[in-house]
Amino acid sequence: MRIPIAALIGLFFTALYFLVAIFAPWVAPYGMAEIVSRDVWLPPSSEFLLGTDNLGRDLLSRMIYGGRTTIFIATAATILSFTTGSVLGFLAAVLGGWADQAMSRFVDLIMSIPSLIFALVVLSVTPVTVPVLIIVMGLLDSTRVYRLARAVAVDINVMDYVEAAKLRGEGRGWIIFREILPNALSPLIAEMGLRFIFMVLFVSTLSFLGLGVQPPQADWGGIVKENADGIVYGIGAALYPAVAIATLAISVNLVADWILNRTTSLKGGRG
Repeated sequence: MRIPIAALIGLFFTALYFLVAIFAPWVAPYGMAEIVSRDVWLPPSSEFLLGTDNLGRDLLSRMIYGGRTTIFIATAATILSFTTGSVLGFLAAVLGGWADQAMSRFVDLIMSIPSLIFALVVLSVTPVTVPVLIIVMGLLDSTRVYRLARAVAVDINVMDYVEAAKLRGEGRGWIIFREILPNALSPLIAEMGLRFIFMVLFVSTLSFLGLGVQPPQADWGGIVKENADGIVYGIGAALYPAVAIATLAISVNLVADWILNRTTSLKGGRG
């Protein structure tokens, strides 16, 4: 199997980010909240490769731990989003009738409210913890996955092999997981890469607004917020997280595109 250069680059950087996130305590030169210098916003040096932040903490260590938090939350929320949205979308397509209409109209109602505003309202009245962030983000984003999963499943549900399974007396669980899911993987995988990046941006935005990951925990959005004032003085500490997010976004999309091309044969269904 020959992997394109673009996919190899995407795989390399995606794997690098995830490995650094997993092994953050062993990779980071200092602790996440450890103050290593009395001077703030020191420039990069041999001792502090990215300099220090607004409190004199090692910025590289903050970036590594921040990446760990951001990637973990985004990954968990994406898994929750796709598990919930896909299953409900497939179920709506298989059930049809009033059940499909009720579920779809409820999803339309939720989607009519901007996700960021909805999340800000919910998080303003609930404890802002990592599990709460994952649940709120995952459930809000599952509405988008539901729409895609239902649209794909409606087309697959009328295929001959699905009708044959129904005539054999197969239950809804078999229809969903053995007939529809394998043939819906291609668009879902492509969408998963996009939704993961959206989750990274979502949690970073929430942290920048003060309702995401709470200090002294680090995440990329929080690092931008903490060091935003330095931009006025020509300090680039707040720009490093932006570069990290952009690199991760491009890498994940390159991998998703490659996987999509590898799985397009599933679109035609089983013969």
